Amino acid sequence: MAAQQEPAQLSAADLERTFREHHALVFRAAYRVTGNAGDAEDVLQTVFLRLLKRDPGAEPVGNMASFLHRAAVNAALDLMRSRQNIRHVPLDEMEPVLAEPVHRSPDRLHHSGEIREWLRGALARLNPRIAEMFMLRFFEGKDNPEIARLLATTPGTVAVTLSRTRVRLEKEYRAYMGGVA
Repeated sequence: MAAQQEPAQLSAADLERTFREHHALVFRAAYRVTGNAGDAEDVLQTVFLRLLKRDPGAEPVGNMASFLHRAAVNAALDLMRSRQNIRHVPLDEMEPVLAEPVHRSPDRLHHSGEIREWLRGALARLNPRIAEMFMLRFFEGKDNPEIARLLATTPGTVAVTLSRTRVRLEKEYRAYMGGVA
């Protein structure tokens, strides 16, 4: 049995149904990139307006959730790129801080905010597909086979891409720090 495909251009009722079913997913994906509820709402609106204005001759959408997630990540990355005010913070410190509980000292809280801003800026500089893989793995905790399925690629490609991306981001930070990191 083939997966249901959505036509390129949705009727008002279909668009409303699609919004009700997927708006939370789009908002969460956008929020993870932007770190700001207002920006995530702007991305949410942008994604659904683009869906509404989609060319009727475009390919039908086979997996609406995956399509909207990718659209949200790309729109959020576009928003972040447009800002160009990127701070630099060590990548090595990112993962433990992202995993920490919310209750921590003011110094640690401030430092973790800097790390999040650096990571958002670093993701904004990446190719959108690579940034999406990175987010799915490290922000959403998805494993490589699941990421591969969502992005229509192989788990090996995901593993190699994530490894190279991590090395690249670490090198960027070391260069920024003058080779100290």
